[in-house]
Amino acid sequence: MAPKDLFSTQAGLYKKFRPTYPPELYQHLRSLLQTHELAWDCGTGNGQVALELAKFFTHVHATDISEQQLSKAPASDRITYHLMPAEHTTFPDNSFDLITVGQAVHWFDFERFYQEVNRVAKPGAILALWGYGVLSISPEVDALFNHFYSGTVGPYWNFERRYVDEAYTTIPFPFQEEPAFTGAITAQWALPDFEGYLNSWSSVQSYIRKNGDNPVNGFMEQVKELWPENETKEVRFPVFSRIGRIKK
Repeated sequence: MAPKDLFSTQAGLYKKFRPTYPPELYQHLRSLLQTHELAWDCGTGNGQVALELAKFFTHVHATDISEQQLSKAPASDRITYHLMPAEHTTFPDNSFDLITVGQAVHWFDFERFYQEVNRVAKPGAILALWGYGVLSISPEVDALFNHFYSGTVGPYWNFERRYVDEAYTTIPFPFQEEPAFTGAITAQWALPDFEGYLNSWSSVQSYIRKNGDNPVNGFMEQVKELWPENETKEVRFPVFSRIGRIKK
């Protein structure tokens, strides 16, 4: 089965509006590692995670199947980007101290990806999978948002989205579990930030392709009745993870 590429079309929006992970996440990962030589950030997208890993790893290899996403990634002499699928890489056996997947593993073929993880990870390496759930802003905005998420564009989410809604608790994970990271992404957003984030959704793009109009436009008209245009609001995303140690 060919891997799904659902984010090339809106790669620019994805880079501009997707939330960034809290520093505490990387601190937690660092605390689990003995060595910081080589990391693989899989499904790197626009390189957000790879750039953070490069702050404490000698080198980072970052992979994605979207050439458009990789073209938005920041250049660094400590990061090498590769256009390749998660399930089949050209990396040597026993290479990596850390393998990370941020908000992407639910798109992978789990069995084939885990085979590749076992092949390229060093004995005792860490595999860290994480994502973020549905945002919250205020009770009034949340009520509108939840209807839009589940109702208006609900039928347009790919079935893999359920793994995110279930906070990765239902994905297969055949590794020795380490302490998970739980926390939150917080940001101050104005209305254009909220609108841009919604337009980066794969479900919104699917809706547009099928129906010829953008459902975000009507939704934002409703939101504007609750959210003055010159006002910023705190947006909060819950962060969840599954972290394991590779035993060989």
